[in-house]
Amino acid sequence: MRGADRKQSQLFGYVSLEDRVPRKHPLRQIREYTDEVLEELSDEFEAIYSRVGRPSIPPERLLRALLLQVLYSIRSERMLMEQLDYNLLFRWFVGLELDEKVWAPTVFTKNRDRLLQGEIAAAFLAGVVRQARRKRLLSEEHFTVDGTLLEAWASQKSFQPKDGPPSSGANFRGKKRKNETHASKTDPDARLAKKGSGKEAKLSYQASVLMDNRHGLIVDTDVSLATGKAERESALVMVDRLPERKRRRTLGADKGYDTKDFVADLPARNITPHMAQNDTNRRSAIDGRATRHTGYEES
Repeated sequence: MRGADRKQSQLFGYVSLEDRVPRKHPLRQIREYTDEVLEELSDEFEAIYSRVGRPSIPPERLLRALLLQVLYSIRSERMLMEQLDYNLLFRWFVGLELDEKVWAPTVFTKNRDRLLQGEIAAAFLAGVVRQARRKRLLSEEHFTVDGTLLEAWASQKSFQPKDGPPSSGANFRGKKRKNETHASKTDPDARLAKKGSGKEAKLSYQASVLMDNRHGLIVDTDVSLATGKAERESALVMVDRLPERKRRRTLGADKGYDTKDFVADLPARNITPHMAQNDTNRRSAIDGRATRHTGYEES
């Protein structure tokens, strides 16, 4: 018998969000771990919020929403708010009731900036790492480091000469632009860099992560200026922040880290380097010549 296609929706519903989320959905365990860390950060939340005035968006909900944005690669806060409006799974994870109004994107971004300026995001990551250590998910012995370029929120036209009158920026092709002579007017810390020969140069920052090899968990991050040596300098900063350990550690990396100075700095930190050998270094080892590799290229 064919069912009827009723156009009128029900006036009332009595199904809870908890019942709509499958018991084995991976977000359930992530929510459990997240709530545990957020409870530890309660005192830090109190320190950055005033005791008077109108209530803000709860910081716990902000961080859960930002976590969803990362997990599901949602490209903007406006689209994240749209998803929260009709996605029942997202509402459940963040902690919004079924009939609760979603925040305006501008309100969300303003409250998010307060958390970032208060270094809460870094404290949240540190709490997750502590939790992983308590659950013995980290080996504390074998690590891998990697880096990439983070594209800055600055237009190429904002990259203007430091001295002299600003150019129109309408057409800069064929003109030499260097970090020594030019800087972005909207983001002065951004530097023009590219990943290699033949690649497009963009205003960027250097982003690096240190990962544990047992479960591939990120244990530390670092963002710095995009210079030719920033990738390796960030790696040393992150390994220096690891807890002290008497036994020797290992560090794996791609051939961009295979330089004489970087490899020589690791044994002094009780770390054995496991680097993919750079082709230039391999040829130089055969010929007996010195080697040099600059990593990301500055324009």
